[in-house]
Amino acid sequence: MKLGKQSIGVGDRFTYQGKAQLKAIMKANEKGLDITPVWNKSNREHIYVGTVPADTRKEADEAVKKLGFKGHYFVDADHINLSTVAKYVEVSDFFTLDVASFIGKESSKEEVDAFVASCSKYRGDLQIPGMEEPLQVTNELLKLIAGKFLAATHHASEIYAYLKKEKGEGNFITEVSMDEVESPQTPVELLFILKMLADKGVPAQTIAPKFTGRFNKGVDYVGDLDQFAREFEEDVLVIDYAVREFGLPEELKLSVHSGSDKFSIYPIMADVILRYDKGLHLKTAGTTWLEEVIGLAVAGGEGLELAKKIYENSYNRQEELCGPYADVIDIDGSMLPSVEEVKGWSSEKFANTLRHIPGHPDYNANFRQLIHVAYKVAAEMGSSYTSLLEKYADVIGSCVEENIYERHLRRLFTI
Repeated sequence: MKLGKQSIGVGDRFTYQGKAQLKAIMKANEKGLDITPVWNKSNREHIYVGTVPADTRKEADEAVKKLGFKGHYFVDADHINLSTVAKYVEVSDFFTLDVASFIGKESSKEEVDAFVASCSKYRGDLQIPGMEEPLQVTNELLKLIAGKFLAATHHASEIYAYLKKEKGEGNFITEVSMDEVESPQTPVELLFILKMLADKGVPAQTIAPKFTGRFNKGVDYVGDLDQFAREFEEDVLVIDYAVREFGLPEELKLSVHSGSDKFSIYPIMADVILRYDKGLHLKTAGTTWLEEVIGLAVAGGEGLELAKKIYENSYNRQEELCGPYADVIDIDGSMLPSVEEVKGWSSEKFANTLRHIPGHPDYNANFRQLIHVAYKVAAEMGSSYTSLLEKYADVIGSCVEENIYERHLRRLFTI
């Protein structure tokens, strides 16, 4: 089972927008691309919303059938570990093995020494084809990398072994995720992480490292663009080398998590993958949920009133809602509009404040980030929320489709 060269993970909190998401992908594919859709949903999102993994499978299958999509598609058990994977086995065929919490956990001296010894041929100046400067590989560096990442890759191998036993080898896509940590992984660290995975028999087709800079939910990249460009290109070259050197799957490619709305780095990624003819997996996270709220606001009437109610409730529960996402949001509370102010907004004002159009005078990244983590509020509304998703399905679906196609796919794949 192979993922394909270009793929996009489309998150959908409430499982109502599968067709709209797929329409955007099919529209891009009509331009000559072959983007594989992957519907992804994390365990935390299922718990908050009250859904189960089978709901995501049903959404994907129904969208594909309804629109007559003929390509490959997958359902991702997003950010799972050994304690959460079992419930996804039956309905998922893509598994994101989240091992970030194991980074830095201690491994035995014997394991570290064995790994360092296995890397003897790479010591010294290691020239990666395409890189201007060789990587400087020392015993000390190898020990540091092993001490930091061996436990994480061991956990990945345990999850993979479980999945291989339950689903059978070759019957699912494996992604390894290390992005939800404070410190980025350097290209040389990525190289030896990939060796560890290869040594442990984990045939990753995508890997999600932590890049330099801030990848906050639903808003643009914050960081040094030149540094990101160097890092991203070097990671692509490292992966190319690792595939040949370590026998990893030839499909192996970078996965960019919290990649949605990183408009300033889209041209950088587009240039690199085009120049080297490489693939990319992008996860759009919760932007579909944000487009649902925008669609409700645009619809006006009770839709707008519910959108305002979501903001009011989230404004009054900021600490609770933001806590689980503390590492991937930066909200300046002084820049949030008051509840009373928002109550007086028109449909246009609410939508323009939430919609991610950098440079628009109404756009407010703090407002957007707060709504991004407020899907729990909408879930608690139950049918009061979902009934309006059905009532205003056309306008909401149009917002979802436009967002994915115009703001993401066109930018990323230079359509």
